[in-house]
Amino acid sequence: MTDFLLALPAALGMTLLVSLSSLAIGAVAAVPLMLGRVSENRVLSRICQAIIEVVRGIPPVVWVFIIFFGIQIGAFRFNPIQTAIIGFSLISAAYIAEIYRGGFLSVKAGQFEAAAALGLNKRRTFIDVVAPQMFRVAVPGIATYGVGLLKDTSIVSIIGVMDIVFVANRAMRSTGDAITPFLIIALLYLVISVPMGLLGRALYASLQKKVA
Repeated sequence: MTDFLLALPAALGMTLLVSLSSLAIGAVAAVPLMLGRVSENRVLSRICQAIIEVVRGIPPVVWVFIIFFGIQIGAFRFNPIQTAIIGFSLISAAYIAEIYRGGFLSVKAGQFEAAAALGLNKRRTFIDVVAPQMFRVAVPGIATYGVGLLKDTSIVSIIGVMDIVFVANRAMRSTGDAITPFLIIALLYLVISVPMGLLGRALYASLQKKVA
């Protein structure tokens, strides 16, 4: 158990690295995916919609296996950490694109008309008018999604990523104690996820006041 406790800080850091990196990369990659989804070009919109539905329709563990075991270029293959971040960044991009789309659709038509009247092109309209409002609406949803992402990334232990679930499994096998290690990591997940959930609700309440 001492070895488990000593390994726990580094394992927690790995859990946060995978979760936060995937969330950040996904949040950036979701922007072009969302723009394609709301595009007036029906072909592009359908393609982006199909990508989103396919990515969201396949369980995360399957994506992790596909990337880790199925993608190999010559002698190159992704290591466990690369696999975890790539897989969950892809999944995050699909989910956050839909959150962004909800924010985009919340912008009233009059905003676009006002931008056109000011002579703004589509690019400037999005950057100066649409994006600030869209992201403000999307932030609570992203915070809530982040809580789910934190818990979903626990599956990366099965490919050898040394996160908190990995070290708990190792402690269970070495000590025979199947309860204590997992109670400890359950507490860690609560300590991280509950404040994130409260932050999401606070942001949502703040947004509602501003809208009101």
